[in-house]
Amino acid sequence: MKYILTLIVGMLVGGALIYFLLVGAPRSAKPPGELVRAPEAGGDPPGTAVLTLDENFFNTLLGTVFKTGAPTFKLSSSDKHEGLATPSTTTVAASSGSGAYATDGAVSFLKAQDGGCQSQVVVAAEGSGVKTGVSLKDGQIVAPLAFSGSYNVVGQCMQFQGWAQANIQLRFEQSEQTLYGQINVENVNLDGVSPLIGGLVTGFVQNAINQRVNPIVLMRGSQIALSVPVQATGGTLKAQAKDIRSEVKDGALRIHLTYDFSNAAGGPQPPPAQTSPPPPQG
Repeated sequence: MKYILTLIVGMLVGGALIYFLLVGAPRSAKPPGELVRAPEAGGDPPGTAVLTLDENFFNTLLGTVFKTGAPTFKLSSSDKHEGLATPSTTTVAASSGSGAYATDGAVSFLKAQDGGCQSQVVVAAEGSGVKTGVSLKDGQIVAPLAFSGSYNVVGQCMQFQGWAQANIQLRFEQSEQTLYGQINVENVNLDGVSPLIGGLVTGFVQNAINQRVNPIVLMRGSQIALSVPVQATGGTLKAQAKDIRSEVKDGALRIHLTYDFSNAAGGPQPPPAQTSPPPPQG
C-alpha cells in the first residue's frame, strides 16, 4: 500500500510539473474595469439607487442552472472549446491486467484509451459534504463549489472529486456600463488527497476559470442605464451609472448605483390632437 500511495503522489506531482513546463504557470489577463469599493462612510451622494439581492436569489439562480445541466469547463488550455459546455459522458476503461490504483478517497488512476479521458471539471450541485451555492457573510461573496473531473497524466486518466473555496469580486467598467463578477479560487480540496496536492490543483482550476469562465457579466448597460421618455417636453431623461459601490451586510448584497442624469431633446413626440370632422355641406 505504501508503494501504491507513493506512486500516486509521484504521478500527481509529475503531472503538475509537466503541466507547468508545457503550458506555463497559471496566468490571467487583467480583469475588466475597476474593483467595486465599499460605499462612502458619509452616505450615498444624490442620485443613488440601491439594489438589494439576498442569498436566496443567488441560490435560486444556481438551482435553475443545474436543472439545465451541470456547468463544465476544460482544464486543458489547448482545448478550443470556449465558455461553459454541457458535459458529455467520459468513457474511461482499464486495459487488461493493468488494474486501478486508488486511495481511500475519490482519486483513481485508469488507463486512458482513445482520448476518452477528458481533462475537465464538472461542477456539481452537491458533493464531498459541500453544497454549491453563494454565501454572503463577513463582507464577502463566498462560493463553495463541489466538483468532479478527470485529467490525463502521461497516459493515465486521473479521476477525482472534491470541492473548492472561492470568492467573487465585483468590477465595474464605466465605458461599457457593465458590472462584472470575477471568481477567485482560494483553495481546492481533493477527497482523500494531501492538501499539498490540492494546492497544486488550485492553479489548474483557477487558470481554467480565468480562461473559460471569467469575467462573468452580472449587469449589462441596458440593465443599468436609464432612458425615460418625458411626453410633456418631448424629450428623454437619460441616466448613466458613473459609480457603483457594493456592500455585504445582514445576509444581503447591496449594490449602490450613482447616476449622472441628462435631458436629451428629440425624444418621442406626443400624438397629434384629434379634431372633429367638419360638418357636412348641405
